[in-house]
Amino acid sequence: MLNSIFSSNASILEVLISSLCSLLFGFLIALTHKWTSKNHKEFLITVTILPFLIESIILMASGNVGISVAILGAFSLVKFRSLPGTSKEILSVFFAMTVGLACGMGSILFAFVITLLGCLTIFVLSKTDFFFKENGEKILKITVPENLNYDTIFNEEFDKYTKKVTLEKVKTTNMGSLFDLSYRVVLKEHVLEKAFIDDLRVKNGNLKIILSQSLDETDL
Repeated sequence: MLNSIFSSNASILEVLISSLCSLLFGFLIALTHKWTSKNHKEFLITVTILPFLIESIILMASGNVGISVAILGAFSLVKFRSLPGTSKEILSVFFAMTVGLACGMGSILFAFVITLLGCLTIFVLSKTDFFFKENGEKILKITVPENLNYDTIFNEEFDKYTKKVTLEKVKTTNMGSLFDLSYRVVLKEHVLEKAFIDDLRVKNGNLKIILSQSLDETDL
């Protein structure tokens, strides 16, 4: 399975097959990412093209992985003006790079197998409750004014509506005039989320409140 399709000097047909396969596998990775998480068109295009670019670098280095990795290291000098990626986006980028390296070495069958297994695993784990939601945990974000004692102000609401509350993060915003509080909460059975949020709004001055199943790591 790890045997390369390339002869000592890769022919145009071999390069064409390798390039088409890298584009196809990149598209499958991008499609899996689209089905399993929030996404932007630009990022999906990047994931689709990335294996082809990695494969092209490998071919330019005549299959020498050491030279290719050195070339790729130069890319780290480029600083992109973009928001930090989530763990899912970072996973997709490394996934695409791995497939591109395999295609560049001519191990098309190996690239196909890891693409198939990787996409299937990501899809199944993202669409099932295997790792998440066993205890109904949710993410609660509350914005409060700086003069509010957030340590105790919501105790009554938490006792009434939740089984478990953990304060994960406190962040100042709006030039320090506001605090963004991030909690992990487990609601009691048959609790109405709207009633919970309405009671919290009374205490935080009707500022922003977000209650969701999960948020990106950058939002915590």
